[in-house]
Amino acid sequence: MKALFGLTLLLLGLPSILMLCMEEGSNLFPYGLHLNDVTTPREDDGASERINFLHSFTMFHETHRSCYVNNNGAISFKKEVTSYTPDGFPLANVNVICPFWGDVDNEEPDHGDIFHRQVLDEATLDCISSFVRKYFPNFNFTASWAFIATWDKVHYHGSESDKTNTFQCVLASDKYQRSVVIFLYENISWTTGTASGGDPMTGLGGIPAQAGFNTENEYFNMPMSRTEHIVNIASSSNVERPGLWMFRVDEFIVPGGCVYKDSFMSRGQTAWMDDGCSEKCFCKHDGRVECARKVCDEGLVCLASGRFFACQINEEDC
Repeated sequence: MKALFGLTLLLLGLPSILMLCMEEGSNLFPYGLHLNDVTTPREDDGASERINFLHSFTMFHETHRSCYVNNNGAISFKKEVTSYTPDGFPLANVNVICPFWGDVDNEEPDHGDIFHRQVLDEATLDCISSFVRKYFPNFNFTASWAFIATWDKVHYHGSESDKTNTFQCVLASDKYQRSVVIFLYENISWTTGTASGGDPMTGLGGIPAQAGFNTENEYFNMPMSRTEHIVNIASSSNVERPGLWMFRVDEFIVPGGCVYKDSFMSRGQTAWMDDGCSEKCFCKHDGRVECARKVCDEGLVCLASGRFFACQINEEDC
């Protein structure tokens, strides 16, 4: 029977093995009090106390040995980041990883929880390692330590609806001080709290959430950050699995596309880089970006499209 079970797993292949790592019916790694997760204080704009790592974590060539889990959707180093309105990157003197920096308010018991734990158990580390090797096929990564933070069914400040967001951020390092970050999105239904100009009934509008990385020397904006389109981030990916974004961060490598002017472009994507649509760029399959001078065709106008621009029909002409 054991041999038959092993053969069945082999035939099913790696994607099915990876599914065993997840909560049933979930896009997230297991989390919760039953796994000895710790929760952050139930506060508006709150944060954990400083968490001392059991293993060092390197991001953009800087090594960290502690962090804070901030209720507003960010993991920060050196100090808490409790601002409820997300600031655009780059930011001076801020070291932060943001899966979804928005105005979370979980003061009420039924408004969600923020969990975190450090991982040293072999089974979970094997799952994370399998994830990394699947999407970084040339990166022989075996996790020695991981940190999992989960924002579970969290509400937005000033909410007058039942809309919630659930997402997760995983940090992992190996014995060579190589590091990865994984963003996992289960459900995103709001982008903005009312103190940031959001609508109390929809959680939309105003200054929407920010996602990405910021250090004192480098930064990266996730697609759709601080735009209304960030509500769709759970259906996006850089590795062709909706709701999953993965990065190597000891040296910054983003699989599945190109990084150009601090933002991500998918393989094969074309976009104009400026609000005058004078430079059109193309993300090649080898991760390089090629740009050329090109303006909009006659009859089209240059309009914002996420963090880039596109030549589109002017709606006023329709």
